[in-house]
Amino acid sequence: MNYHALLIDLDGVLRRWPERDAAIEAAHDLPRGSLRATAFAPELLVQAVTGRIDDDQWREQVATRLRAAHPRAQADDAVRQWSLSCGEVDAPVLALLEACRPGLRRILVSNATSRLPRDLQTLGLSRHFDAVVNSSEVGVAKPDAALFQAAFDRADAAPQRLLFVDDDARNVAAAAALGVNAHHYRGVASMRQWLDEAGALDG
Repeated sequence: MNYHALLIDLDGVLRRWPERDAAIEAAHDLPRGSLRATAFAPELLVQAVTGRIDDDQWREQVATRLRAAHPRAQADDAVRQWSLSCGEVDAPVLALLEACRPGLRRILVSNATSRLPRDLQTLGLSRHFDAVVNSSEVGVAKPDAALFQAAFDRADAAPQRLLFVDDDARNVAAAAALGVNAHHYRGVASMRQWLDEAGALDG
């Protein structure tokens, strides 16, 4: 199969988040785990990654909820410090992305907030993609088929001509059900083998 494009997830594949939460929580009198539990509460997160609220509003909601739950904590300062990081690039995965053969389009497909463009610029990743499909711009998130359809449209190719890699098994299954050659990311070695078997690597 001559694949037309590689669709790649961001968080958990190309971007990683070093552990900082515990130190921030301890410094601001918040219980351990409260930042992540609040920020990624499903009913709040879905609003942010489908564009119903923007990134600033999401973070404001996180601070509001933390203040209500932990009135003695310095919630606003904690969220402000937590928000400073945009993670870091997983260099071996980026190198593998760059090792793909010429002509294979590289498309980022991410469940992300409205801050994604800024993060990509800060991380130096913008230039590595031919297109970006951001769930908060599309209005739906993986594993919704409509998000994948938006990616297919950006790739200008049928699902059978596409590769997709994600660290979430639900997203991988959803893409595979649509006919995409989908890989569940567990590490760079297995991803390299998958890309090599698909004929996606240069040389």
